[in-house]
Amino acid sequence: MKKLISLFLPKDGKTIRTNRYMFLTCLFFVLLFFGLMGYLIRFMILDSDKIIASPYNRRTENLTQHVLRGKILSEDGQVLAESEIDEDGEEKRIYPHDRTYAHVVGYSSHGQSGLESAYNYDLLTSHMDLRTQLINGINGIKNPGDNIITTLDSRLQEAAYEALDDYQGAIVAIEPSTGKIRAMVSKPDYNPNTINEIWSEIIGDASSSVLLNRATLGLYPPGSTYKVITALEYVTEHLHSYRDFVYKCKGETVVNSVKIHCYKETEHGKETLEQAFAHSCNTAFVTLGCKLDKNNFIRLNHNLLFEQNIQFDLPFTRSRFKFTEKSEKSDLPQTVIGQGETLMTPLHNALIMCAIANDGIMMHPMLVDQITAADGTTVKKHNSRILMELEEKEAIPALKTMLEKAVTEGTASYLQDEDYTAAGKTGTAENEKEKPHSWFVGYSNVEKPDLVVCVVVENTGSGSDYAVPIAKDVFDAYYDHEEE
Repeated sequence: MKKLISLFLPKDGKTIRTNRYMFLTCLFFVLLFFGLMGYLIRFMILDSDKIIASPYNRRTENLTQHVLRGKILSEDGQVLAESEIDEDGEEKRIYPHDRTYAHVVGYSSHGQSGLESAYNYDLLTSHMDLRTQLINGINGIKNPGDNIITTLDSRLQEAAYEALDDYQGAIVAIEPSTGKIRAMVSKPDYNPNTINEIWSEIIGDASSSVLLNRATLGLYPPGSTYKVITALEYVTEHLHSYRDFVYKCKGETVVNSVKIHCYKETEHGKETLEQAFAHSCNTAFVTLGCKLDKNNFIRLNHNLLFEQNIQFDLPFTRSRFKFTEKSEKSDLPQTVIGQGETLMTPLHNALIMCAIANDGIMMHPMLVDQITAADGTTVKKHNSRILMELEEKEAIPALKTMLEKAVTEGTASYLQDEDYTAAGKTGTAENEKEKPHSWFVGYSNVEKPDLVVCVVVENTGSGSDYAVPIAKDVFDAYYDHEEE
């Protein structure tokens, strides 16, 4: 490049300095131009939707003067949010199901949250026919905004809400073959119909977390549900010999100078890998987990989207996996059993189980099926798409067998003897509180999985005692629905 430039530069020093200055100036503006183009492309592809949907965008403020905010509906036609105009001509947002959809649908005053925020612009855009819009404009009537048709199943959402009862935690139910979210519940919650009355109380309480959607923003140690990942890596590395694994559990062990014990120091005795998984044996999994190829183990977690942003309609916290090539050996025992610094959101945990249930293919999580005009005309249809594919597909059949045995003879046995089959993994995650978090993540209909359910119940006890019965209520509701 320098030789090429030199051909066009005279040999006297003053002229050379001048031309070099001009060249560098031109180069600066060329780089500035391409930087601006890059920013515009990023804005159009990544940021424009956020800016358009922002409640602080003046364009949306102008739309409220001419458009009546559209409805948000469940996939089966239940109205989850709608706007009404009272006798005084005042517009009011109504949430017919009160608290049931609080976090997923959100609210539309004092800022916005949930789908009310994510689809703010669409709800304030009208695709009614031009003749109707013109007549309404002449008569001073607001045009009805577009409607958001979610993927939520109202009966499943209500069952999940009732099942979680007064516990704090979250439930996510997803169709693994499509990524459609059928239910999403977080507690503690609030009534969006009374958001104006309770707002001062909420923001005045520093410890309040009722506005937090724990399903997408809550970070929890995954406990033994993480053994799904450890087992996947172990089987991948020992594809033809994993059945030879045998371990004698004495209730506790020391690995890499770290003392590990099974829940309540239970002695499981002699176990195969399948039995250790079904019984959720910590000492067996620490023993095998600490022999994994460290680099492959780290790569698997990265491929499973730890420490990565996941594109979704609602705000989504990145799950944390801090173990690296430079980590101490003493960090590994806690890591392979889902403790230590590893933290997950319930939605991420559910997506990983979806990938297992769907033979290694993880679909993008979908919360909105389509956008329609007020007259029912489809404005935009959202299609299912692949988020990632596991390279470890050969190990999935073995992992599915382990998940089934956790139900037929292990810690998730509360799900057996139903009209449907189930598979899954429990978790009892130690945390700063006195009692552990209770987890379950699994799927129903083992031959052709229909539904993945993930449950986390804060500060209660074992996954078997709390999370599994709640998951069962959700599965039951799904199949009661199917029979109707």
